[in-house]
Amino acid sequence: MIRLAVVFFGLIFASVALSPFARAVEPEEILADPVLEARARDLSAELRCLVCQNQSIDDSNAGLAKDLRVLVRERLVAGDSNAEVLTFLVERYGEFVLLKPTISLANLILWLTAPVVILIGAAAAIWRARKSTGRAEADLSEDEERALAKILKDKT
Repeated sequence: MIRLAVVFFGLIFASVALSPFARAVEPEEILADPVLEARARDLSAELRCLVCQNQSIDDSNAGLAKDLRVLVRERLVAGDSNAEVLTFLVERYGEFVLLKPTISLANLILWLTAPVVILIGAAAAIWRARKSTGRAEADLSEDEERALAKILKDKT
């Protein structure tokens, strides 16, 4: 029983440890030139699968990811630089195709909007809480204040 558990956990550990090396690149996609293939792999790791969205095209088994991997390799074989390949893909699919978006004003606004809204909401909540604590006493009429004073006097 213990041996079975050791083998089971060993297999799980091996599969988890080796999973980063598992790629979806099929053998017919691999280029004969190892330098171009290394460049293709580097580029594929930077590009988002438009179907899976949280995987690179190098990791995805989706048909569109395969098409993008082939396209990257075709562009590299045609003599494009890495930057030209990325520019071509961004022009064709938009900046969403990049796993790490470029730093631009639009992206900066997108990333900073949520924290700014949270800070504004927190400031409004604090302001309202402070304003409402002082209001309870100010809302009493003169009769209510006399009644409250009488109650407090009777308790002592």
